[in-house]
Amino acid sequence: MKFILLLGTIIVNLALVFYTVSFIKQKKQKAISGSIMRFQLIGLIFDVVATVLMISGSSNSPFSLHGILGYSSLTGMLLDTYLLFKLKANSSEPVTINKGLSIYSNIAYIWWIAAFITGALLVMIKRF
Repeated sequence: MKFILLLGTIIVNLALVFYTVSFIKQKKQKAISGSIMRFQLIGLIFDVVATVLMISGSSNSPFSLHGILGYSSLTGMLLDTYLLFKLKANSSEPVTINKGLSIYSNIAYIWWIAAFITGALLVMIKRF
């Protein structure tokens, strides 16, 4: 495996950890706190960096089925992060998350997990 792809794989796994912590904390607290926003933003940064590394290190077309699934899931998480920041923007206290945003966050996270799993499956299939 190329070093750039290995680095991208490590970083996307870090994105998974940070997104998951943010997601679980949101569900438990039913509110958006500063720590949730930090985890969400760090997950997004890792996701963007991993995407760039994987595109630049891959010999496949960036417009494959997995690529499109990945870009759409990254876009979903970007929008989720924006909406969470918008909700939390002017408050130092945790802000209750509304039902619509909670549903969107669930969908965006599950879509991102689907893209993550398909990427892992593709790597496993190529190895065997």
